[in-house]
Amino acid sequence: MSVASAERQVALTPEAALRLWTDTSRWATFIEGFARVVEQDPDWPATGARLVWESIPAGRGRVTEKVVEGAASDRFATWVFEERLVGVQTFRVAESEGGSRVALGLEYELNKYGPLGGIADAIFIRRAVRDSLRRTLFRFGVEAEEEAGLR
Repeated sequence: MSVASAERQVALTPEAALRLWTDTSRWATFIEGFARVVEQDPDWPATGARLVWESIPAGRGRVTEKVVEGAASDRFATWVFEERLVGVQTFRVAESEGGSRVALGLEYELNKYGPLGGIADAIFIRRAVRDSLRRTLFRFGVEAEEEAGLR
C-alpha cells in the first residue's frame, strides 16, 4: 500500500473545517479536478453513505467515495474507488493557534500498471498524488479564509 499526504494551517475551528470538508456543494472550489456530483446518498457524510462524482476531462474520471468514518470530532475518512486506484482517504483536523491544522492522507493501491506498477508509483504516481493533495489543501485554506470572513 502506498501513502501520500499533505498538511496545512487553516483559519477555521476543527468543527467548521470538518463541515466545510464534507460540504460537497463547495468541492468545486477546492478539490483538485472535481467537476460535479453524479449521485449522493441523502445521509452524506454519515458512515456508510456513498457519493459518486466526476472529474474534469483530463482528471481522474468517475470517483466513488464511501464514508468509513463519519465526521467525528477530528477526522473524516472515505474508501475511494476510481479507475486507477483504490484506497482510504483521511482528512484529519486538530485545534491550533489561529484555527486548525488539517492533514489529508491517501493510502492506496494501484488498479492498473501491471508488474511495473510499483516502479511507476515510486517514480511518478506517489509524487503526483502528494502534489494534488497539497494543491487541494492550499485551495481548502483559501476557502477556509473566505468562510472565516478573512477575504
